[in-house]
Amino acid sequence: MIFPYGTADFNAIRSEGYYYADRTERIRTLEEAGKQLLLLRPRRFGKTAWLTTLENYYDLARAGEFDALFGGLAIGREPTKRRNSYFVLRWDFSMVDASGSLAEIRQALHNHLNAQVADFEVRYADRLGGTLQAHPSDGLVAFRSAVSAARAQGHDLYLLIDEYDNFANELLHRRRADYDALVSGEGLLKTVFKAVKSLASGAGIDRVFITGVSPVVLADVSSGYNVSEDISLDARFIDLCGFTEAEVAGVLDQLATELGRDSGDPGWSARMLATMRTWYNGYRFGYEPGPGLYNPTLALYFFKHLASSGQPPREMLDSNLAMDRNRIDFVARQPHGQELIGAALDPEHPPVIASLAHRFGVEDMRRAPKDAPFLGSLLYFLGALTLKDQDAMGRLVLGVPNLVIRKLYVEKFRDQLFPEYPERESLRAAAENFYTNGDLGPLIEVLETHHLRVFDNRDYRWSNELTVKTVFLIALFADIFYVMDSETAIARGHADLSLIVREEMRRFALLDHLLEFKYLSLPDIGCSAGPLRERTRDELATLPQVTAALDQAEAQLRHHRAGLEQAYGERLRLHTHAVVALGFERLLWRSTPGASLQQRGYEPDIASP
Repeated sequence: MIFPYGTADFNAIRSEGYYYADRTERIRTLEEAGKQLLLLRPRRFGKTAWLTTLENYYDLARAGEFDALFGGLAIGREPTKRRNSYFVLRWDFSMVDASGSLAEIRQALHNHLNAQVADFEVRYADRLGGTLQAHPSDGLVAFRSAVSAARAQGHDLYLLIDEYDNFANELLHRRRADYDALVSGEGLLKTVFKAVKSLASGAGIDRVFITGVSPVVLADVSSGYNVSEDISLDARFIDLCGFTEAEVAGVLDQLATELGRDSGDPGWSARMLATMRTWYNGYRFGYEPGPGLYNPTLALYFFKHLASSGQPPREMLDSNLAMDRNRIDFVARQPHGQELIGAALDPEHPPVIASLAHRFGVEDMRRAPKDAPFLGSLLYFLGALTLKDQDAMGRLVLGVPNLVIRKLYVEKFRDQLFPEYPERESLRAAAENFYTNGDLGPLIEVLETHHLRVFDNRDYRWSNELTVKTVFLIALFADIFYVMDSETAIARGHADLSLIVREEMRRFALLDHLLEFKYLSLPDIGCSAGPLRERTRDELATLPQVTAALDQAEAQLRHHRAGLEQAYGERLRLHTHAVVALGFERLLWRSTPGASLQQRGYEPDIASP
């Protein structure tokens, strides 16, 4: 198998024999859904690949390629009447440079419109019967000329707009005034969409298909383009982009055969599927909970590594998605945004909204009350939250879809809590010591000295116990070595924080870890902050409240240990740690090691990863 990682061109995917998950049967349903459609999905979720599928299907200049491209696909067996019947013009607003001044950005948009029409003129040179008009500082002149020329030849135009909000979002996150100038009043972006609306009203454009990430920009354009039908949450199209688990499992089975794993290691496919499910699955588009979708870019990234090496990639997060952290930062800067970001890491009190907001602009987010759905909906459309469940009232319970996205949140908080390089280095050294030796002492010294007190409940609604757990999650997060999760489900119970060694890393001297946290406020122990800091750890450990809390945590850990040992067997090298926080001043702990590596007859191949 060969995988189209980094390739979104349908023609190349089909012509060059790449893996393709067939969704072409939805073309007929799309035609019935409406003439001006909007599909919103997170970045790198297969939107462009679908747009180029439509381009190849409807382009009248590619009628001779239809059988080669679509003959083996669902729509090829029963095509619609509109196949290969349009002049097709495609815009890609991710190509518009948003780094310059406002005047330069406007010119960059005009340049893109002109360039796409120039390409259109070359592609249809033998059909247009003349030269199209153009103006270097007004791309709408060429756009109208292209529509008119197509109509003069007896055909309407199909307009495809990819990443409609791309360059506008870049401005929104960095230069609000320039963003407002483009989308409001007589701003250029609003003017462009007004032209589309006008030409699609019986003046030469028959159909429009738009992709983007969120509805914010379109809402801010407002009356400039209020005629599109949003199919993003339509049950008929929830899996239009993305891979189903059945498709992922099928690819892994085929790879197992090609790599010779199906006979020598019959459990290989199931283990790889479990890994992908943990890291990449969990996106749900629509109101009803159900099987999640896999991000196709991440899945292809994983498949390509697997095909070449037989192992998952060391870095599970594709670096091309790292920019999504900027989107989380943007939400955190909005009113009530920091609380929402914190709630995303809180399995006990996850974000809950009555319904997803479909049309909301920047001012809606800035002026909305705390319980408004706008910010939660934005994180949903960005792919940073997804639908997990519905509560007893039918409200939507949101959550982080998978560990790859959880990493983005953790890195955001790590930058916020541990901004200085020397502190990060001391934290890293203490964490690495813990990974291989199970010694919490150095890590706790670093946290007590530098970091724990920044969580003084100034900005967070979390429970205090959760706050301490979050500090440890951020301090210990190392997805290269571990599958890390908070509230890990174990035998009908939940462990606060688990670090389970990734299968391909078990050849190193890494230990598995399970942590349980308890919190005692200063009034609980009858002591103020000053005297508490002066007492030794041994003195604090004798306090009845501390002893009781540690005993309770250890009892829970014994129960969780039994569940994990049953699940992992001899592969598990589990150390458990009961941790009690005394306010945000001191930390006490008890650690219980498992059998040593030597007692288990295990010698790591390499001492350190």
